[in-house]
Amino acid sequence: MGAGHTHKLYRHGHSPIHALPPHCKIAAALCFVLIVVATPREAVWAFGLYAVLLGAVAAVARIPVGFLLRRLLIELPFVAFALLMPFVVPGQRTELLGISLSVPGLWGAWNILAKGTLGVATSVLLASTTELRALLLGLQRLRLPPLMVQIASFMIRYGDVVTDEMRRMSIARRSRGFEARGVRHWGVLAKSAGALFIRSYERGERVHLAMVSRGYAGTMPVIDEVTAGRAQWAYAAALPFSALAVCLLGWTL
Repeated sequence: MGAGHTHKLYRHGHSPIHALPPHCKIAAALCFVLIVVATPREAVWAFGLYAVLLGAVAAVARIPVGFLLRRLLIELPFVAFALLMPFVVPGQRTELLGISLSVPGLWGAWNILAKGTLGVATSVLLASTTELRALLLGLQRLRLPPLMVQIASFMIRYGDVVTDEMRRMSIARRSRGFEARGVRHWGVLAKSAGALFIRSYERGERVHLAMVSRGYAGTMPVIDEVTAGRAQWAYAAALPFSALAVCLLGWTL
């Protein structure tokens, strides 16, 4: 997978959560999200307990609340959509502060907000405690199709390459006195985008030829074999099993 690659969501640490094998964390996060989605929306108290469980994970991982809340801002478009539902969804109406709201819309908005926020928070905690390279190794360990893992790996690395190329081209334009200030400069930006595409395509061809010349035949060699013992699996399973107990109570109470 190459050298270590740290993404912006990752927060370096030495907590027990950071030390868990990546495939254990991925499996635990996926199971937790599925259990949250399967919880009836009427069990409002259950979602509060899920939030407490995630808060406990964040505390053990030493992830600051501010760091977590800033990363949760990515779901704002879904929040805006959910807030519109009580006004546009047909059905029984109720009055709240003098405003007529749809009861099915209120439940739908709550369902999206609660489950969506918990799902995003779980993803943020996973990304905050697992390096990107380790995530790819974890997916490989969980028997995700190798081609998909390779595509994800190349996409991430080429994203950095293209971003760096864009930065150099921007510096070159500014050093020549160019500053995009209106529609009349769109032509220059369009030519820059075309040049960026050609450079990226040519670089991809060179990288592929270099890989083939070194014996690449469609599969990447596994340099680091990631394994997990029973104790690590049990530690990772504490979150989804606790959530499962809450979910079952939500369906029975």
